[in-house]
Order: sequence, then structure tokens, then C-alpha cells
Amino acid sequence: MAKFITIGERIHCISPVIREAMNNMDPEPILKRAEEQLKAGADYLDVNIGPAESNGEELMKWAVKLLQENFDNVPLALDTANKKAIEAGISVYNRAKGKPIVNSADAGERIDNIDLAAANDAIIIALCSKEGVPADNDERMAYCQEMLERGMMQGMEAEDMWFDPLFLVIKGMQDKQMEVLEAIKMFADMGLNSTGGLSNCSNGMPKHIRPIMDSAMVAMAMQCGLTSAIVNPCDLRLMETIKSCDIIKNETLYADSYLEI
Repeated sequence: MAKFITIGERIHCISPVIREAMNNMDPEPILKRAEEQLKAGADYLDVNIGPAESNGEELMKWAVKLLQENFDNVPLALDTANKKAIEAGISVYNRAKGKPIVNSADAGERIDNIDLAAANDAIIIALCSKEGVPADNDERMAYCQEMLERGMMQGMEAEDMWFDPLFLVIKGMQDKQMEVLEAIKMFADMGLNSTGGLSNCSNGMPKHIRPIMDSAMVAMAMQCGLTSAIVNPCDLRLMETIKSCDIIKNETLYADSYLEI
């Protein structure tokens, strides 16, 4: 992986508009959110249907087909606690633009999502946590190693495991931020890909501060070797920062029009 990969986070059942659209299988609000994110530069779209215990398989199939048929087989991250729904989504997924991402496994109860990803030739987001926030980087790296070994034993390529250090809210956990960045550097030193929910770090901050803080965090994380993030691509400042960092890291070729590309 060279150019930084952005995963758009805005098709999420926590949003009342999206939740209602999913409940009624109403395509318009979902297509609108997808179009906004893709126009803003998202590489992947995350599709979070929540627990979806009753109709998860049907709903995920519908969402995957809806998005890929309308947006030229856009690659997707399938995000739900319902394993059967993930498998159903993968069964109708078109890989022309990239493998599906399974979001996510951890080193605890969800470790068998690694097996699911391996069996379906998918990418897995591997959260370096077992129960709650890891105490320190020794714990993070132990979980990383455990999940890496699990994936390799199932025949996965290391590049298909994207390790998540668990971005932590700055407001209340300010003293933990450098540790998260150090973990990203450790992943990079091992040649591993990494990702995570970047907007966690600015949770609870005033609206006008969030883009500033997220942009600063992504720049520092990219310098440490972060290869991807789950973001709000409609945050212009953030996307401009990511594109600029890719130029400085020599991952994309500079042109005066680089912000429009």
C-alpha cells in the first residue's frame, strides 16, 4: 500500500436518516451519503448496519448491491456484529475495484472474524484490544502478534490485515495519544498496514475544533506510518491534509491541481 486509503464512515445506522433508510430499504438517503463521500475523495465506503439481528443478511446484500451497482463497484467495508450478514454481503460483492473489508476483529470475542475474512479472501481490520482500552503498547503489540499469527495460520497475507491501535478521545485521555502514535510506528516497522476510527480522537470537542484536531492527528499518524483511516471524507480540511501528506511522503506526484485530483 502506498497512497493513504480513506474509508468513508457516514453510512452508519447511528444516523437517524440512515437508520430509517435501512429499516425501510429506501435507497435515496444511502445513495446521497455515498455520492457525497465519493465526490469528496473516499476510497472505500463503510456500511454499518448495526447488530441487524432479524434481517441482517437481506439488508447487507441489498446495501452492497445498491452501492456497487450505482457507483461502479465501489469497494466497501462491511460493518456489523452479525457474521452471517457479513458473509451474505461478501456473497454478492464485486471485487473489480478491491477486496471487501471486514470491520472488524479483535483479540477477544471477535477473533474468529479473522477466520471469516481468511475463508472469504477479504481484508480484516484487526483491533488491538481484547476488552476495552489496552493498558499500554506491550498489550497492544501482544494482541497484534496474536491476531497476525491467527491470520497467517488461516493462510492470509499480512497485507490483508489492517491493524487498529484504537484511537482514543483526547478530551480525557490526552496523556495516551503519543502511545497510540508509537503503536502505529511499531506496526510500520513490522511492515504492517494500519487503520482506525480517526474521529474518535476529537470526540466531545466543539464542532469548529474537530477538523483542526483530526487534521493534526492524521498528519502525525501518517508520519508514523499509518496507511489508512476511517474518516468523514466531507471534512475538507482533513482531506486536504491527507492529500498534502501523501505529496510530502512522495506517495503521489505533485501537481498544482493536486487538491482537485
